[in-house]
Amino acid sequence: MFAIAAAIVFGLALLFDLADVSSDAFDYATLVTVGLLFISLHLAGFGTATNWRSGWNNRRRTRR
Repeated sequence: MFAIAAAIVFGLALLFDLADVSSDAFDYATLVTVGLLFISLHLAGFGTATNWRSGWNNRRRTRR
């Protein structure tokens, strides 16, 4: 989920940079920083569909 949000934010950052659109709240650097935050959260495992109770170890224990 965070990877999709990061792709959208990076797309907006690219469009803003190409069109030279800038405002005080959302400029190119802010959007890139938010996109990198979303990518790091995605790589850390936040926003994934797996639950901490349904991990690999619990599935292995039930098959014994």
